[in-house]
Amino acid sequence: MARYWEVTWDYAEPYRQKVVPYPNVQLTFRDGGAALQGVVAGHQTKVLAGRGHVFGVAFRPGAFRPFLGAPVSTLTDRTVDAATVFDPALPAPEVTEVERYLRRRLPEPDPRAQEAAGVVDAVATTPGITRVDALAGDLGLSVRQLQRLFAEHVGLGPKWVIRRYRLHEVTERLAAGTPVDWAAVAADLGYADQAHLTRDFTAMFGESPTWYARRY
Repeated sequence: MARYWEVTWDYAEPYRQKVVPYPNVQLTFRDGGAALQGVVAGHQTKVLAGRGHVFGVAFRPGAFRPFLGAPVSTLTDRTVDAATVFDPALPAPEVTEVERYLRRRLPEPDPRAQEAAGVVDAVATTPGITRVDALAGDLGLSVRQLQRLFAEHVGLGPKWVIRRYRLHEVTERLAAGTPVDWAAVAADLGYADQAHLTRDFTAMFGESPTWYARRY
């Protein structure tokens, strides 16, 4: 698992919460049930009303394939009942119980899943990775082989994953108040021009870079 998370709310009026995607499969517990959500390609808006509580598990990117027993891309942009993968005897929505529940169901180690997870980790922590062909070459793979690895184990392609983490670095600069030269950033990230960067940023975060920057 990558992390556990928990959200509790109490709103007199419905609140629209924007959720920005990462390449994690999520297992969530809510209202006595459990659901699995695959990797989502773009931002989502969740409407939170009244009182509520969700407890979740974010699986390490690239590592859910052994649990699923099928390509992770089959879950992309989908939410399914967790009983389709795990048995319906649900644990209490707390770290200790969920940890015990998942450990009892750990599949055998899968070297390909470990490879995919390692590649995603490298993308996340190496700002210089901006191109799929360069990444494939460094791994001794063809672009097509890398794309198949990601479809099988990550759920979205390597280009999406690279752009997600590089754009995250841009948002960190904005949050820190660092001035951003958008044309230079577009070039650094391998975009043909600033307009293409703006298009991808808006699709990912639900607002343009300039609107996002104004909020900081």
